[in-house]
Amino acid sequence: MNSSTRLFFLALIPIAVLVALLYFNVLFFADDSSYGPNQIALLIAGTIAAAIGVLNKTKWKHIYDGIIESITTATGAIIILLLIGALAGTWLLSGVVPAMIHYGLMVLNPSFFLVAAAIICAVVSIATGSSWGTVATVGIALLGIGQTLGIYEGWIAGAVISGAYFGDKMSPLSDTTNLAPAVAGTDLITHIKHMAWTTTPSFIIALIVFLIAGLSQESNAELGNQIGDMQNLITSKFNISWYLFLVPVAVIVMIARKVPAIPALFIGSLLGGLFAILFQGPVVQSIAGDTANYAEAAFFAVTQSMALDIAIETGNPQVNDLLSTGGMHGMLNTVWLILCALTFGGIMQATGMLQAITKMILRLVNSTFTLVLSTAGSCLVFNILASDQYLAIVVPGKMFSQAYKDRDLAPENLSRVLEDSGTVTSVLIPWNTCGVAQSGVLGVSVALFAPFCVFNYVSFFMTILFGLMGWKMTPTIPLVGSEGEIED
Repeated sequence: MNSSTRLFFLALIPIAVLVALLYFNVLFFADDSSYGPNQIALLIAGTIAAAIGVLNKTKWKHIYDGIIESITTATGAIIILLLIGALAGTWLLSGVVPAMIHYGLMVLNPSFFLVAAAIICAVVSIATGSSWGTVATVGIALLGIGQTLGIYEGWIAGAVISGAYFGDKMSPLSDTTNLAPAVAGTDLITHIKHMAWTTTPSFIIALIVFLIAGLSQESNAELGNQIGDMQNLITSKFNISWYLFLVPVAVIVMIARKVPAIPALFIGSLLGGLFAILFQGPVVQSIAGDTANYAEAAFFAVTQSMALDIAIETGNPQVNDLLSTGGMHGMLNTVWLILCALTFGGIMQATGMLQAITKMILRLVNSTFTLVLSTAGSCLVFNILASDQYLAIVVPGKMFSQAYKDRDLAPENLSRVLEDSGTVTSVLIPWNTCGVAQSGVLGVSVALFAPFCVFNYVSFFMTILFGLMGWKMTPTIPLVGSEGEIED
């Protein structure tokens, strides 16, 4: 057995331990498994991987540097998560989210809600290039509306995430949409056009599934009265008006004009606080309590909404759930899980175990189909083991680029597979940064929403199907009469 094969089998040990621990965590802790037990599982598996690395003559300093490098890559994402918590707090305090829920209940029908939610999130995500920003803004509001309409939260989150990730993939403003062609060696526009062949039918299939699921919703004669009561409770607490939507519109415009996400989200949080002070005086005063003057109450309430938790009491438990948020503090568990996941991923990469796994996969490549399958599978493996979608795009992209050239396949084929598999599967992994982030923002566990992220699954299998059938596999040098296709 050569050293590469030996390292491959050694790499399976920490993976097996991690999978076993995650299984027992779900068995014993259920929905609470992500609030500590999964973090411990990742650290234990990482410790075993580090021990194997040291025994395999990898220096501890190299492993430590790998951990630091891995965590460093997520610094921006962690800051964004904290700002999303702050934004959610001030947007609740200012009435922005309550206004979205109020007007949404007026126009959205339960039968077509899931389709509408996916389309709305797709449009916003295309405009902003951010699936995270989309889920954290309109996604939160749509979740509240859907729950009020009596729709299962897993379906709602699945529709929101499906739309957000479709828009993220197809937007020229998206970071992953720019990263994939850069790694593969093609240009952005070529990449988006080529990706449309797999992404568009995947989204259409998802919309059909959401339509069928929506039409199967049981009618509820009392729903109209319940919705009316909830709207009355919201308007009794908040001053609801159209001008509150100026806050989310401002954030969307900033991101669309390529303002970086961190300053855009922070400005959006401050705008939410300003609108709360200007238009939601009674709510601000109620959060602050018996404060001597309004200036002190405003400072206290806005700071509380950004940093800690706020809850508006209405007397209706369901409405109370909609009108509560955890601020930055509510995101700390998500940050904790991300740090532990990236620690495990950094150790696996520093010890060479991830590379050993992908080398073993490369041995299976003997056709266009197996090349596409191996690329997609490697992206999924990196999302699981490295816990980061950027690594799931960059590392397989570098590893397989020569293989695509050897088979005379243009680089846009590689960039398409990287996005069809690396970008969309990240949110389906409970300990991946994307899965953790969306779960934390929506307050719905990955285990609940993952089965309903239809677009994400279909996109992954669609790119494999195109590889199997040889559809739209553009050659490096176009063949006469090939019309952009190449035979295996």
